[in-house]
Amino acid sequence: MSGKPRMSGARAALEHFGVPDADARAGQYAARKQAMVVRLIEAGDFTAYPDALRFIIAVKDAGIAVAAASSSKNANLFLRRIRLDTFAREHGISSPSLRPGLTLLDFFDADVSGRDFTHGKPHPEMFLTAAHELGTAPEAAIVLEDAAAGIEAAKAGGMAAIGIARAHDADLLSAAGADIVVTTLDEVDLAALSDGQLATKR
Repeated sequence: MSGKPRMSGARAALEHFGVPDADARAGQYAARKQAMVVRLIEAGDFTAYPDALRFIIAVKDAGIAVAAASSSKNANLFLRRIRLDTFAREHGISSPSLRPGLTLLDFFDADVSGRDFTHGKPHPEMFLTAAHELGTAPEAAIVLEDAAAGIEAAKAGGMAAIGIARAHDADLLSAAGADIVVTTLDEVDLAALSDGQLATKR
């Protein structure tokens, strides 16, 4: 999806605050906001969810291929700044999948983030492309999503979906069709996942 989400978001923010000529000013606002976001990312002024990093390391150690699929044009900037080797050392994680200097971006087997797809979520195009680049059939793929539109996209593509309720929106994710909903990825049963099943730890 080109710059449409960024522009529509900028327009919505300006309209929310009652700024006159929102349409005319949206481009300038979006550009300034983007510059600020890039500065924050480059300064390391953000924190990755530790449960997500633990999860992806464990999944890779189990021999499961992983792809990054985000409509954000900033996704790769974030992923490149997250050092998995440093995270593992700080959290006492030993993993055969890690090597010195490894970033989260390096860790993915495929990456379709920030591409200009014809259709955005809830259309499954982005997730179907990610599965194709992994060499995985859609019905064997599992999507992790924290937004209802993403869950809908996964299900529209014939994929399983784990809803991550980080914003107290478990009911919304369930209603969108998530196979399981968790508040942290530490709740996902990794042994079941290795067998192709979705379950939460008892």
